[in-house]
Amino acid sequence: MKHIIKTFFFLTMLFQHAVYGNSPLKVAVAGLNHDHVYLLLNLYKAKKVEIIGIAEANSILADKIQAQYNLPKSVFYPDLGSLLKKVKPQVVLAYNPTNEHIQVAEICLPLKIPVMVEKPLATTAADAKRIATLSQKNKTPFLVNYETTWYKSNQQLKQLLDQHAVGRVTRMIVKDGHEGPKEIGCSSYFLDWLTDPEKNGGGALMDFGCYGANLMTWIKNGERPISVTAFTQQLKPEVYPKVEDDATIILNYRDGSTGIIQASWAWPYSVKDLQVFGTKAQLYAQNDKKLLKYAQHNEKPTVIPTDQPYFEHHIQYLEHVLSGNQLADNDLGSLSNNVTVVEILEAAKRSAKEGKTIALN
Repeated sequence: MKHIIKTFFFLTMLFQHAVYGNSPLKVAVAGLNHDHVYLLLNLYKAKKVEIIGIAEANSILADKIQAQYNLPKSVFYPDLGSLLKKVKPQVVLAYNPTNEHIQVAEICLPLKIPVMVEKPLATTAADAKRIATLSQKNKTPFLVNYETTWYKSNQQLKQLLDQHAVGRVTRMIVKDGHEGPKEIGCSSYFLDWLTDPEKNGGGALMDFGCYGANLMTWIKNGERPISVTAFTQQLKPEVYPKVEDDATIILNYRDGSTGIIQASWAWPYSVKDLQVFGTKAQLYAQNDKKLLKYAQHNEKPTVIPTDQPYFEHHIQYLEHVLSGNQLADNDLGSLSNNVTVVEILEAAKRSAKEGKTIALN
């Protein structure tokens, strides 16, 4: 029923946009040193979003973006506080180091300005819980953007799980990562903090481990694991001397099911896939569009269509939410899900450091 309602709201949103010609969402940007900002800038270029303010202290980076996307000089400010004294966006989108998300929350939420940050929510469970407290106190949304949220394969997989298509879930496996941020050409601005243990909270464990924790918490309808075990490695210490570049995280749940997260900056290729095993069948989301079902006694998998409507990207999602539509508490971008994600990641870091399984209270 949740998914029927969600689809109905989405189609309603599209209908309203087509009939009434809604103006693009007015956003402000906190930081430009996360390379995911280019997804937003390309939506701006396509006139699907209106950028009314950008807070960036690095004038060289700001000038580069201003010239590349032909943005007005007047939209640039040295910091978020100065920006919000001059303009009132519908939402602030943060593309800054993960450990600075708490600062964005402290500035925006008391002003009743909604926020969406790039994954993960925070570097520490304390910061994650503080953000959640601020959001609740000020009755203002604070959301988290993951690329995999917009994968139609994942959305279809979840619908099938809710319909008990695989029976009882017994195991989940998520592989996420690529050849490494330096190897794939991430900007120096991004690398400066992504490979910093304080600003990013770690290395590959934080950067890609969060995807698996997010999806598994969603699949388990918000349930926290009872324990976390993790192993980390530095497969390329000469490239990433300060942080781990490979991590395996094992989650154990009260019903005996298990989640295995494989996060790495040392894959030979880029990968973001999700496998869910049940007592009757397996579902395998190979990428953003391809979903396979392996059933008992069948040698070949069934290809599951992934053409049901869902949000194409985070701006469509924000337009929907900010129009007053209430999504599920355990939605992939929700605080309830993402506080748990940070708790899992914090426990994983502790487990890897101490060499033991960490119980979650």
